[in-house]
Amino acid sequence: MKRSAFGRLWPNATAVILFVGFAFPVYWMFATAFKPTGDIITEDPVWFPYHATVEHFKKAVHADHFWTLVANSVIVTVSSVLISLVIALFAAFALARMRFKGRRGLIVTFMLAQMAPWEVMIIAIYMLVRDNDMLNSLVPLTAFYAMMVLPLTILTLRGYVAAVPKELEESAMVDGCTRLQAFVKVIFPLLAPGLMATSLFGFITAWNEFPLVLILNKDIEKQTLPLWLSQFQTAFGDDWGATMAASSLFALPILILFIFLQRKAVSGLTDGAVKG
Repeated sequence: MKRSAFGRLWPNATAVILFVGFAFPVYWMFATAFKPTGDIITEDPVWFPYHATVEHFKKAVHADHFWTLVANSVIVTVSSVLISLVIALFAAFALARMRFKGRRGLIVTFMLAQMAPWEVMIIAIYMLVRDNDMLNSLVPLTAFYAMMVLPLTILTLRGYVAAVPKELEESAMVDGCTRLQAFVKVIFPLLAPGLMATSLFGFITAWNEFPLVLILNKDIEKQTLPLWLSQFQTAFGDDWGATMAASSLFALPILILFIFLQRKAVSGLTDGAVKG
C-alpha cells in the first residue's frame, strides 16, 4: 500500500515541479508588467503587483508602429494557417484514401521535411524573394510560414482521414454525393480535433517566427511583432515595465488560444500521429 501511494505521489510531485518551473517565468512577466517602476527596480523582489498599474501597457501600445505591426502579424499568421489547412486537407485525403505510385515515398518526404531545419534554406529563400522583387512584402512571409507548418499538418490530418471508415464515405456517394461532396459533408466534420491541433501549431509557429522577417523585411512598416519586440532596448531603454507589458501583449493571443484549445489540441496531435 505504501509503495502504491509513493508510486502515485512522485509523478504528481514531478508534474507540479515542472509546472511551477515553466509557469513562473510567465507569471513574472505578467506581474512585472503591472508593477509600478519602483517595485521593479528594487533590491528586494516584489512577488505580487500590490499596487497594480496599466501605465506600462499604455506606453507599449502607444509605441511607434505597434498597431501596424499587430495588423501585419495577424494578417500573416491567419493567412498562412488558412492556406496550410486548405492544402493539407486535400493532400491528407489523397494520402489516406488513394493508392498511387510513390505514395509511401511522399509520406517519408513530408516526415523528413518536418524534421529538417528550414534555416538551411534561408539564403536560397532570400535570393528567390530578392530576384522576384518581393522584399519588404507580407506575401513571401505568408507563403513560407504556410510551407513551414504544411508537413506536420498533412501528416496529422492524414491520420484523422484514415480513421474515418470508408463505408461512411461510400454511403454518401451511393446517396448521390460526389467524392468532393462526401469529403465535405462526411469526413470534414469529423476532423475538428485535428484541425484545432494543427491550427494551434501553425498559429504559434507563424506568430513567433523571427529570422525570416528579419532578413526579408527591412521596412519597419512591413515587419511583424517578434522583430519589434526584439528591439525593446532601443524602443524602451531600461524601462522593464514597458518591455514586460509588450511581451505580455505579444504572448496573450497564444495563451488564450492554448487555454481554450489545449484538450483538443493534445488529442488531435496524438490521435493523428498513431492512426492511419
